[in-house]
Amino acid sequence: MSVKTKLSVMISLVVFVLLVLNVILNEYSMRVNLRNDIQLKMLSISQQVASNVIQSTKEVAFVQSVLSDKMKLASFSASTQLPHQAEDVSYEQLRQVANQAGVAGMALLKKEGGTYSIVQSTNPREIGESVDVPPERKSHSIEQETLGYEFWIGQDKLILMDNAALGQESFYSDLNLDYIIRCSMNSGQFTGIRKISHTNSFLTELKNGNPAILEITGFNPAIFGQEPVKDIPTVMNIDLLKEQSVPFGTYEYKEMEKDKNDIKESLQGNMVFREATIHNHDVIKSFIAIKEPVPYVIGLVLDKKPMTKLMDDQRNNQVFISIVLLVIVVFCSYWMSDFLLRPVRSILWKVNEVSFGRFDDTIEVKRKDELGQLAQRVNAMSKNLNIYMTKLKMAFEENRSMKEYLESFINHTTDAIHVVDLDGRITQVNRAFEQLFGYTTGEAVGRMLALVPEHLAEEEKDTMELLKSGKALSARETTRVTKNGDWIPVSVTTSPIRDKHGELRAIASITRDMTSRNKMDELLRRSEKLKTVGQLAAGVAHEIRNPLTTLRGFLQLQQETSKLNKRHVDLMLSELDRINLIVSEFLILAKPQATRFEVKDVRFILGDVISLLDSQAHLCNIVLETYFDQADCRISCEENQLKQVFINILKNAIEAMPNGGRIAIAAKRNDSHHIRVSITDEGIGIPEERIAMLGDPFYTEKDTGTGLGIMVSQRIIQTHQGTLEIKSKVNVGTTVIIALPLLKEQALEA
Repeated sequence: MSVKTKLSVMISLVVFVLLVLNVILNEYSMRVNLRNDIQLKMLSISQQVASNVIQSTKEVAFVQSVLSDKMKLASFSASTQLPHQAEDVSYEQLRQVANQAGVAGMALLKKEGGTYSIVQSTNPREIGESVDVPPERKSHSIEQETLGYEFWIGQDKLILMDNAALGQESFYSDLNLDYIIRCSMNSGQFTGIRKISHTNSFLTELKNGNPAILEITGFNPAIFGQEPVKDIPTVMNIDLLKEQSVPFGTYEYKEMEKDKNDIKESLQGNMVFREATIHNHDVIKSFIAIKEPVPYVIGLVLDKKPMTKLMDDQRNNQVFISIVLLVIVVFCSYWMSDFLLRPVRSILWKVNEVSFGRFDDTIEVKRKDELGQLAQRVNAMSKNLNIYMTKLKMAFEENRSMKEYLESFINHTTDAIHVVDLDGRITQVNRAFEQLFGYTTGEAVGRMLALVPEHLAEEEKDTMELLKSGKALSARETTRVTKNGDWIPVSVTTSPIRDKHGELRAIASITRDMTSRNKMDELLRRSEKLKTVGQLAAGVAHEIRNPLTTLRGFLQLQQETSKLNKRHVDLMLSELDRINLIVSEFLILAKPQATRFEVKDVRFILGDVISLLDSQAHLCNIVLETYFDQADCRISCEENQLKQVFINILKNAIEAMPNGGRIAIAAKRNDSHHIRVSITDEGIGIPEERIAMLGDPFYTEKDTGTGLGIMVSQRIIQTHQGTLEIKSKVNVGTTVIIALPLLKEQALEA
């Protein structure tokens, strides 16, 4: 067998082994990666299901609170419209009140002995029946003692399951009534709630979007396995839901004992993945635990067939590609063997070329034997000689170019550069140095010039010591002396010059004249002062316009009624005092004034502002509705500044409703440390892209506005260590939320 054939066979054999190993490794890698991808996919799907369950629970809780408020309002309305004695209440009266309040049913309960019975109802068939009234809470008892009434919700709750029967009851007791009012709402009124609580509907859509998902199941780990899953009813309330083992999803791919063990393991924080064969299907099952809204374990079943098919297709492709590559390698290796074994060209020709100094041409190496090695050594010798000669030429040209470049850079830069030795004598200067300091090159080189003023000599000495000790110095602004004795402001950058051994040999200084820049900075500062004065003047004019509008409204009201209201006169005098205070604050530019913070109740401040703007609101056909918290809302504040903020916001709300409407003003404790004030109108709203621009100086959409109201309000709230947030929707309305820190004593009590 020839050498060419042997070499071809060896190359082909090596490639064959590599291809086989590649197929095996690719098969293993594909299995691992595919398994990891499937596990990540199952984890992502489980997280989506968990997020849907959590979201549905939060939405139902929100609807529960809305329904509670609605039923409370219905009870209040009934207590004011119905007689105080149950005997005086007729069926028609009760039905009319229930229809007006929007509840499904209303009944009157009286205590007879130890139980409550229905004495009047919108459903005559239940009159006389006994009713279990839920026990009152302690907070309700306190509420009844202070407010004279008590309201609480029955034990029926909303639930998450699809097609579930929903119901809600409330009870209202009043000291002026000899009966208890019970309001009820049935499932027919909760069509919208069913739409937001369809967990199984979400699972169906998820499975339709991913055919590989065979089943999604939600397990209650507390009782799973205690009763058959098929006995779970399809309609239940939230209390019954907690007692079932599968609160949502289906459970057809059962392996009860194994599933129970996997659920226990998942509760320990592990993600469980298991392969199984169920119903003649090769599947992959996963169990992942979630903590909200109650402890659940989400089970996911995926069909393994798509993964198996993908692996088979990938393996077949790899085998086919390997066969094609092996055929190509066999032909190429045979051609390469023939190429490597061709006769070697004359080496003597190359030696003659080198002897005449011609290094460009090289010997074409065609073999690996002694002749091939000799040819390579000759080529290497020729290449090294050529490189050495080329480097010498390049080094010479580079040194010449660098010298010209450095000289041009130093001489043409606008910064003054000079180099001094360790004794302080100048060894080199550039043209900018001559122009800045007035010394010529002949006068400067070799001398120690007094460039540093006498009072800065000690500072300059310390700087040089730091530089010699090896510390890096940044640019510093200082003063230097010219030849004529003039002082000039400069920026100096000092750097060490070291030799190849790292020893300090000289010090280079780059000096920049800062005279022009300092003048420009002064002009900018003056411009900023003028701009600040203009903004403050416009802001004062804008803020004075608010109390003037209030005064005009009161005067117009008194002109129309021809009566002098003493309370209105007091309020107008108060507004005149506020105008005087605002004008006084304008003097801050000449003499700053200290802000005096006092302890005030936010509800009282809002009450004063509402009294001021109530007349203007009536003229604009606007109703101001207040919702104040019963808890203490005292804060440390400057009362007039907060009034200024509330007036700005309320005036904006009034101007946003040219056709009238309602403005809701609420004040309550947001948490144990903050008071939350919200003002909501039903105006034209603000586009989302413009909300971020509110508060910019002079930005306004009004023809007569200055664009400073929101800016001043934001600064006042920031001074009080609070926050101001604006939310709006076009043609729906705008809500301004202000959070202010609660008085420290009140925060500690909370």
